[in-house]
Amino acid sequence: MYQHTRLTTNRINFFQKFRNYDYILLFCILLLGFISLATMYSTDGGEILFHTKSHFTKLVVFTIMMLIMSFINIKYWFSIGYLSYLAVIGLLVATYLFGITSSGSQRWINLYFINLQPSELMKIVIILCLAKYFHRMKLENVNSIYTILTSLIIILLPMGLVIVQPDLGTALLISISGLAVLWFAGINHKYFIYTMIGLLISLPFIISFLKPYQKLRVLTFLNPDRDPLGAGYQIIQSKIAVGSGGLFGKGFLKGTQGYLEFLPEKHTDFIFTLYSEEFGFLGSLLLLILYAIIIYRIINIGMISRSYFSKLFCYGFASSIFIYIAVNMSMVLGLLPIVGSPLPIMSYGGSSMLATMIGFGIVMSSRIYNNQIIS
Repeated sequence: MYQHTRLTTNRINFFQKFRNYDYILLFCILLLGFISLATMYSTDGGEILFHTKSHFTKLVVFTIMMLIMSFINIKYWFSIGYLSYLAVIGLLVATYLFGITSSGSQRWINLYFINLQPSELMKIVIILCLAKYFHRMKLENVNSIYTILTSLIIILLPMGLVIVQPDLGTALLISISGLAVLWFAGINHKYFIYTMIGLLISLPFIISFLKPYQKLRVLTFLNPDRDPLGAGYQIIQSKIAVGSGGLFGKGFLKGTQGYLEFLPEKHTDFIFTLYSEEFGFLGSLLLLILYAIIIYRIINIGMISRSYFSKLFCYGFASSIFIYIAVNMSMVLGLLPIVGSPLPIMSYGGSSMLATMIGFGIVMSSRIYNNQIIS
């Protein structure tokens, strides 16, 4: 929105950094982590087994990483916006060439100390990159053809690299994260309308290019009962588990669908199903309220930040968190096709949690250095 070329530093002392910290957001993140750990313990049958141990280790390590990141000046995260984007693009190319294949998809790359899924990192990095790009933009140039084309290239390049893995669901989520930043940056709403109309018109053409398993997911979404013991089994069992939880749930460690192994992937994308069965509608409502508070605090940090970069990142990240929650919960309730979208922090998965905690770290940095002017 403004032309910025240099960084202006407003120094704050050690005690001011702690005074500026958003302790409500930190508490909500830690509480969500505790809930996720308890739910993971339940997926392991009430024992401290592999998933619980691994989830606990990642939760502790990535939380410490988030705390360290939060005390790094926001101008540093601004300075690496483009570099981080190019680095993750490089990882996506490496994944395509040398990645690990699992369940028919080549989504992971072995970094020796971790099997990393770069597409999860791209969900955050694309927000960082676009926030930096529009931070330097004059208001009259926001809707120029050059700006729009450049923005679309930034979004479409990682989308293409993720689609060939193949992982259409994650590619769509990456695009939504990028488009959220464009929306808040002031791109004319007519372009979003034209895009939606174009997608609707080209939908039959797009469907013709879907792989057989992707077409099967769409058909199963429309009618799960067409193959109740095959493709429709997972979503049918998921809805049974959620419905059986009732108002108050069956109680912690008392979920029958989970313990009797009726729920596949209950520790990853379908962890909300297990949680809902044990804690019921009220427990699910409390979880949604917790997520809502987190999103509100992120938006609030964006509102009080003087830096346009911080504002765009916070608004984009908050929108992404909302979309990930909505897609995951809609998926397990049968309102959307199964797309492989983890529930932030709750679901098991190192790459997803790493990306989410990086996002929280940058948001916290924006809060501590909320008076920092990047100019």
